Amino acid sequence: MSDWHSMSAAELGRGIGQGAIDPVDLADSFLSAIDAHPDRDRIYTVVTAERARAEARAASGRAKAGQRFGPLDGVPISWKDLFDSAGVATEAGSKLLQGRVPARDAWVLRNATMAGMVCLGKTHMSELAFSGLGLNPMTATPPNVNDPGAVPGGSSSGAAASVAFGLAACGIGSDTGGSVRIPAAWNDLVGLKTTAGRISLEGAVPLAAKFDTIGPLTRSVEDAALMLAVLEGRARAADLRGASLKGVRLAALQTVVLDDIRDRPLSAYEQAVAALRDAGSVVDKIDSPEIAEAMPMSAVLYTGEAYGLWRDEIEAAPDKMFAPILERFRGGKDVSAADYVAAWHKLEALRVDWNSRVAGYDAVIMPTAPNMPPDAERLMHDNDYYVTENLLTLRNTRVGNLMGLPAVTLPTGVPSCGLMLCGQPMAEERLLRLSKAAEDVLRG
Repeated sequence: MSDWHSMSAAELGRGIGQGAIDPVDLADSFLSAIDAHPDRDRIYTVVTAERARAEARAASGRAKAGQRFGPLDGVPISWKDLFDSAGVATEAGSKLLQGRVPARDAWVLRNATMAGMVCLGKTHMSELAFSGLGLNPMTATPPNVNDPGAVPGGSSSGAAASVAFGLAACGIGSDTGGSVRIPAAWNDLVGLKTTAGRISLEGAVPLAAKFDTIGPLTRSVEDAALMLAVLEGRARAADLRGASLKGVRLAALQTVVLDDIRDRPLSAYEQAVAALRDAGSVVDKIDSPEIAEAMPMSAVLYTGEAYGLWRDEIEAAPDKMFAPILERFRGGKDVSAADYVAAWHKLEALRVDWNSRVAGYDAVIMPTAPNMPPDAERLMHDNDYYVTENLLTLRNTRVGNLMGLPAVTLPTGVPSCGLMLCGQPMAEERLLRLSKAAEDVLRG
């Protein structure tokens, strides 16, 4: 039974389908593990045990009757605390939203429920999702599976911890600048960032709606593919069978993403690239003036929209926010409408140029994060360290958001070091198939 907590969602689903696992026993096992875990309240904001058991009983009945809704029917998962859940507090990691209780589930949670998945509860996150570190002294900072003194990555910090510590088969998070991929990488998980606009954001607390995306943090690429179908309300997931790297063309981005990279992530990345080459892929180094030009625009594009969305709530009670997060939001105070519109106009032109530059490649690769998980205690007392690490953390992942791409981070085998593959807009299935081939190689 303890093996259930290290199995992938797909493996658990197959066990249910074969009659070897009863969804009720599975849910009870996860709920017991959550309650017994010393960091329970640093990972989960609330555990929805009554809902989980009711959903598990229904899944058990369907399994016994041979009427399962799909391959993940009966599998228990967690939800980042920015997805609305009916009658349960959804506060997005912020005291500004304390006591906010929505009347209905978010669109993606409704889809997961209709697919038979079991909702274990809601997980902690960075305040209003505006930090890649996962440090949140206002509510809770979840643990990092590889280093108890380090932050877990954010903003989907609890989502990652719930899976990494065996307290959920999958965690659902959001990614605006790297918030799925950073905690996935730093906790040795697979993370899928979807293309903006592919999955409905209805019922998800926004940060910067034009960049916000929804995606899963999982144990495998297979799980990520299955969860994408679940979140979209589709019956059929990407076909990953027979995935191979032979003849695949990969572009290894050099511009910006290797600047100031730390030794361990660089070494892990170089080893991963060598393994991909050995498996038959062609890897070309490429430069991108589009990325160099787009990166400085983040201050206008992100902070302008984020502050515009949250200004009234923030300025009504700024003392309810962690000072560095408050400062980051307020960075958008002086962004003019003209500057914001001009930046988006320019970014859309850069995206066209980028797509032309990489059109001959199956994916673009880079290190997921150029740094290791920073020390949590030092972040609290060293402002320069906080600023440097926070900006560096999200730099590489932001490539995918700025260029409007889907992206997958894979464990390299070196703890807390991920390899990121970026695909073509709205081509998640193709990217997942390629990622499955890369995963097989990296796992040896």
